[in-house]
Amino acid sequence: MRLPFLSAVLSAVLSVCFAMSASASNVNDFGAIGDGVADDTEAIQAAVELGWSGVKFDKGTYRITKTILVTLDDYGPVSLVGDGTARIVMAGAGPAFRIVGTHGGTADPGSLKPEVLARQLMPVVDGLEIVGTHAEADGIEAKGTMQLTITRTNIRDCRHAIHLVGRNRNLIVSNCHLYKNRGAGIFYDAVNLHQSNITGCHISYNAGGGIVSRGGEVRNVQIAGCDLEANMATDPAKVAPSANVELDSRGGSIAEVAITGCTLQHTGKVAGSANIHLIGPGDDPRVTSESGGGRTREGNVTISANVFSDVRINIHIEHARGVTILGNTFWEGFDHDLLVEHSSNIAVTGNVFDRNPRYALWQKEAPKQGVVFRSCADCTLSGVHINGVRDHAAALHVKDSRRFLITGCSILDSDGIGILLENVQQSRVGMNLISDDRRKDGFKALEDRAGEGNVTDAR
Repeated sequence: MRLPFLSAVLSAVLSVCFAMSASASNVNDFGAIGDGVADDTEAIQAAVELGWSGVKFDKGTYRITKTILVTLDDYGPVSLVGDGTARIVMAGAGPAFRIVGTHGGTADPGSLKPEVLARQLMPVVDGLEIVGTHAEADGIEAKGTMQLTITRTNIRDCRHAIHLVGRNRNLIVSNCHLYKNRGAGIFYDAVNLHQSNITGCHISYNAGGGIVSRGGEVRNVQIAGCDLEANMATDPAKVAPSANVELDSRGGSIAEVAITGCTLQHTGKVAGSANIHLIGPGDDPRVTSESGGGRTREGNVTISANVFSDVRINIHIEHARGVTILGNTFWEGFDHDLLVEHSSNIAVTGNVFDRNPRYALWQKEAPKQGVVFRSCADCTLSGVHINGVRDHAAALHVKDSRRFLITGCSILDSDGIGILLENVQQSRVGMNLISDDRRKDGFKALEDRAGEGNVTDAR
């Protein structure tokens, strides 16, 4: 007879507990003021440590002076969620949020330990603004995470917006604004990270680079549908020049990258600036490479359907192997549109390297543009359109290289020689249209200097 009564009491208690846990997840319930003056650090940390549900931020400005530590194994799955009206002001050194897991495996389900499956999958940061007011403030730092998801988040005036260290797996950054930070927008800092997707983001005016990877072991990076703009210091004496996308494999390895459907631009005023800069060689002691000692030409990179403009070099590739550059539009490479050095197995197909008169209206310096390969081997250029190169020896210049195939290209109205082969071996050039309507006399379509074993056809 008592069972229905006990059941009703138990149900009521559980309902109350659930309601309490749901309301307790709001940082205001833990004493956060959100007026931009009070120190809300302890209140937010308490809300995180409760671990009952997602940590919610109502409209307000929440000033913190220490890092909010989110240790996933201690507090269970954690989400930090606002609706776009909550601002976190980091007034101390370090990241506003440090998200720490214990995942040491791969993306293979068999490598996930029980505690990672139960308590650590997919920590979420959504709908927040993070602003740094300290010289050493960062936005979000992640280590040991699995499936970290950062979305609809604005991070500005920090050192690094998103700082990735140690080991992580399966990162998603989407629909974010990473703006005007002193360091990088997204920094792969000697991290071991496979499987990361960066989509639909504005990443701009970050002095230390837009998306930057240095050292570590980085694989499977997809950058799609982003606007990357002016991610380089205007004063190189204070911050080393970087790029809108900088992938530096020295001291580590970087491979399996797709950069698709992005706009990349600004600023041509900075020496050494680039839209994409691939830097090698990599260092992998497991590999015996052509250069010996585990040094590798990192690569397996696809760059397709992007729009590039207004930097010193639009794409700069050094010590890479296996790069496809397909269907992109280039202009205003003030030094070069494409510069490839010490690399092999590079395919450049169906790209437009143009000189649009519209952009000359407000530029004090005329871009040179041009495509250059130095000390490279086993490369193909086909269906490439080059127009309006200025002040270079050639529109397309291949030097100290071998086994090139250059076919079906249009090279028009450019200074110097159309195609210049300088100390090039075992290459074939044919079925190209090379013309300059500006010059009636003295135009040279193709020149082969000190070459050996080449087959050439000017048209």
